[in-house]
Amino acid sequence: MSSALFVVSQEGYWAEECFEPLTTLTAAEADVTVATPDGDPPVVDERSLDPDEVGEQYAQEAREIHETDERLDDPEPLATVDAADYDAVVFPGGHGTVWDVNQDRHARGLLRDAVAGDEGKALVVCHAAGILAFTREADGSFLVDGRSVTGFPNAWEADIVDEHDIMPDGRKLPYWVEDEVVAAGGDWDAELESDTSVTVDGDLITARGPPSSSAAAATLLSELGIETPI
Repeated sequence: MSSALFVVSQEGYWAEECFEPLTTLTAAEADVTVATPDGDPPVVDERSLDPDEVGEQYAQEAREIHETDERLDDPEPLATVDAADYDAVVFPGGHGTVWDVNQDRHARGLLRDAVAGDEGKALVVCHAAGILAFTREADGSFLVDGRSVTGFPNAWEADIVDEHDIMPDGRKLPYWVEDEVVAAGGDWDAELESDTSVTVDGDLITARGPPSSSAAAATLLSELGIETPI
């Protein structure tokens, strides 16, 4: 049985980016563990459950998963988990990741370890791609340097924050993901002309945003050698 560790934000994860991989891996009978920075349950970004944005049916289904999934309700602290114990480490996105997951040294260690050897895989979605800008190899080089990646693009961020980088909820966005990943040497292409964007570079899989979540989940299954559930 395959296993996966989900590293989920306590500052606001995006429902679809978490639940598409979560339900896909669960349907494929993978053993899924959830971890958060301090072990408290993750917090969902309410915008990702807005019926006006995602549809009434999906909003209801997603809220039910958030409120009833035992794995989300009782996560492990990041400091207590080891990437070597899992076949894949998944980093769902959401603006919240810029404040906690992307800045967490244990999360960065999990990412580094997941892609270091021949066994593990990492899936990094949307704003969680910001972690690539802060994760270094053992020799001090950036993990993302020279890698082909995608993630939440500046073109989309500009439509969300105001001229002072203030988000709709009043928080100031501390950095833009694309800028930081490119500065760390990432070969960035968000494929803005495509409906979805998922990039595979070795053991690292990255996905652009919510509409790419389903394709990202299917890609992860393929990379793990798991047959897609019917």
